[in-house]
Amino acid sequence: MSTDNITRIDLDGKEIILIGTAHVSKRSADEVKEVIEAERPDAVCVELDEQRYQSIMEGNKWKEMDIFKVIKEKKASLLLMNLAISSFQKRMAKELGVNAGQEMIQGIQSAKDVGARLVLADRNIQITFSRIWGGIGLKGKAMLLSQIILSIFNKESISEEELEKMKSQDMLNSMLNEFTEQFPRLKKPLIDERDQYLAQKIKTAPGNKVVAVLGAAHVPGIKEEIKKDHDLAKLRSIPPKSKAPKLIGWSIPIAILAIIAYTFFANPQAGLQQTISWVLWNGSLSAIGTALALAHPLAILTSFVMAPITSLNPLLAAGWFAGFVQAYFSRPSVKDFESLNEDVFSVKGFWRNKVTRVLLVIVLSNLGSSLGTFIGGADVIRLFFQNL
Repeated sequence: MSTDNITRIDLDGKEIILIGTAHVSKRSADEVKEVIEAERPDAVCVELDEQRYQSIMEGNKWKEMDIFKVIKEKKASLLLMNLAISSFQKRMAKELGVNAGQEMIQGIQSAKDVGARLVLADRNIQITFSRIWGGIGLKGKAMLLSQIILSIFNKESISEEELEKMKSQDMLNSMLNEFTEQFPRLKKPLIDERDQYLAQKIKTAPGNKVVAVLGAAHVPGIKEEIKKDHDLAKLRSIPPKSKAPKLIGWSIPIAILAIIAYTFFANPQAGLQQTISWVLWNGSLSAIGTALALAHPLAILTSFVMAPITSLNPLLAAGWFAGFVQAYFSRPSVKDFESLNEDVFSVKGFWRNKVTRVLLVIVLSNLGSSLGTFIGGADVIRLFFQNL
């Protein structure tokens, strides 16, 4: 049994054993089994929350997903992001012949085999996403989205040996330092806060001997944080949303409408030009985005018609209307939901599967509409100053 990835901590008479794993490494899963069977702990902590645990235990539940409900609840972008993130991990896992998260599944099974208490030690994934999204600013959001999109197109392979190197402490620290430089505000909710949360759950796990199965990135932080006490309720809280995006969201359309109305009053012909420019830029770019998703012709037409209207109302989005039309005329079948896990392995699969096609229609239509708002708005202002 290798000891390179195992950290032993004695804390007030309690023995805590941390196993640092790579999430798609077969050796990690084997090591988890060996350690738990050899140590026979009172409790096994796994880096999962209730939601991810249920997903693992209940298997593929995509067949139960209602695509119309996803659109209504405005979760299309989040779902597409989750699928894109898992796509990269699943491609590596498939290449190495192991299921993504196999070490966590092994931890659950081995805890049951030795009669240990299972502790779900991670923070709820939705809370983590909310704290990330609310705290990284506009630039951080753009960088994060671009990295996620690039991960779909990334064909770079990685060997088992390279994964094992990733678990070494020196390389891990250098990776985290680089990560902090690129995304300084992202590291706190994604790594630091979860280190604190995991550390508190591990130290309060029942029994005198505890084994914790963790991603290697968390081990250095947990070694430090486990010496302190942390308020779990505070770490679970979701910070209040900033009012700035809402103010900006309403101020832009109000300003655009006011400028067009004033121009119409002063020069009706210039006001008509502004209106046409607004409609064409918004409608055309949203329709182009929808077409890039290979949408149904009526979904493309819907984007063109709705984008100039929805851009003037922050509570609405052209992509939602286009998504409903796409889902209605190209309704995902049970087969599409069943093949979703396989289709997200490739770029082609994202466009081929009717479920992800609907999500792409929504996201790309909205992106086109947003771009059209900026360009169309700028042209409206240009025409306003030209005709003062």
